[in-house]
Amino acid sequence: MQVHSNSELPGLLDGLVAKEVPERPGLDAWAAFLRAHATLVRQLETDLKKETDLALADFDVLAQLALADGKLRMTELADRALISRSGMTRRVASLVGQGLVARAVTETDARGVVVSLTDAGVERLTETAPAHARGIAKLFVARLNGEELAALKSALEKVTLDCTFG
Repeated sequence: MQVHSNSELPGLLDGLVAKEVPERPGLDAWAAFLRAHATLVRQLETDLKKETDLALADFDVLAQLALADGKLRMTELADRALISRSGMTRRVASLVGQGLVARAVTETDARGVVVSLTDAGVERLTETAPAHARGIAKLFVARLNGEELAALKSALEKVTLDCTFG
């Protein structure tokens, strides 16, 4: 296997991408979005773990269950959470082991699995939600004014809607 080392590679990539995304501001916005998302999630994860000893992905599972009145099918939970479907089974197994959620076969479909929030899970969510909300407020909300927040919300909802039904 030969390793390709060439100072022309960045230009090659730029040229290939420019054919598909000719408007530089669009590509710059995309890159900024990816950097912001990665930076925010990494910092929220670090801060939540440090303050509460709960992983952000675990918090998200507990929060998604709470938002769904405490119970979701495993597939729907994976769709809602910030976790890949393949990682959800391991994540739920860990949370079951901690007593924060329970897993059961659905009554209507023996292949389906329902994940439910336990009392201990509600207690853990109650302890950690304020710390997570403080992180969101400090790292994201406080850095943008009302007009910027509204424009960002509108733009991201449009992209989400277009991707969902496009």
